[in-house]
Amino acid sequence: MESSKIFDNEAHEYDAILIVSFGGPEGPDDVMPFLDNVLKDLNVPLPVKTRIAKRYERFGGISPINRETRSFIEALEIELQNNGLKLPVYWGNRNWHPMLPDTLRRMANDGIKSVIAYATSTFSSYSGCRKYREDLYEAIQRIDDPPHIDKLRMGYNHPGFIAAVTDRTREALEHTPTSQEEVVLIFTAHSLPLSMARCTDYEAQLREACGLVGQAVGINAWQLAYQSNNASYGEPWLEPDITEALKKTKASGDSKVVIVPIGFVCDHMEVVLDLDIEAKDQADSLGLQMVRAGTVGNHPAYVAMVRDLIIERMSKDPKRQYLGNRGANGDYCAPNCCLSGRPGNTKPTLCGIGN
Repeated sequence: MESSKIFDNEAHEYDAILIVSFGGPEGPDDVMPFLDNVLKDLNVPLPVKTRIAKRYERFGGISPINRETRSFIEALEIELQNNGLKLPVYWGNRNWHPMLPDTLRRMANDGIKSVIAYATSTFSSYSGCRKYREDLYEAIQRIDDPPHIDKLRMGYNHPGFIAAVTDRTREALEHTPTSQEEVVLIFTAHSLPLSMARCTDYEAQLREACGLVGQAVGINAWQLAYQSNNASYGEPWLEPDITEALKKTKASGDSKVVIVPIGFVCDHMEVVLDLDIEAKDQADSLGLQMVRAGTVGNHPAYVAMVRDLIIERMSKDPKRQYLGNRGANGDYCAPNCCLSGRPGNTKPTLCGIGN
């Protein structure tokens, strides 16, 4: 594939910014309808869905993700204003209100013609990239005069994202009652079915980002583990799971661990429950002292990264910032980008080559 096809070197004018996120329930009555949206088109047995729903009960059916997304949007609006970008910011979710089709309909009614979208994921996977592009395509089908939509590239190796994760990691290391050399550093990301992981650069991107952060904090002997394999029902998923990583840490004779959820840009149910509750309980039972680093959330460097990526698409022949050896991700996705790994035809998408 020619690089010119995946990079956009033209200057664009946009009428608005669209933040596209996963969404989460904000009360007990929201949980099952939310999960119906999340698991739509997947052959997930009812007992599995019910088991997932029970995870929300101890938190009153409320996930922090919508609150965190609001906070990020507020910070982004300030960042844009401070840098002379007078663009309204809209917000649409995949799985819960404000729903993406409703938001795009409102944008069309507001006269918005050209949009730059940011999906709140920094690593390439079906769930973090292609599914959002499918959602964007589906959402505009019921709009008479939909806006044109471009999508920001993945920022997993952008200096702003790496700086934000590095700061969060340093903050966690400062809360460990020991020298840095005695701490085991474990990065985590959402596990994926192996059939899906094989269709993406997800693992390679994660390892690149983990290495950059490890280098920045002076810890080269880091580990990458996975979490949130809650919907698994037979197919193998990426490993090791964080539970196995903690057991291995204990068996190696180490006693202090810092967990960095690098694969998540904000706290939500799977970060809070899988790490703050379940991983912490396991660490305590193993006699490990565990500290969990914060997600990037509304960290100034992360927010500035999104602003920088927007300016990229508004500039002719932009200089694309990145760290490491993998280069900048493309502005347009290839036809085989981030496939689901499931049998059957692919769904139509936006923001790809030829769209």
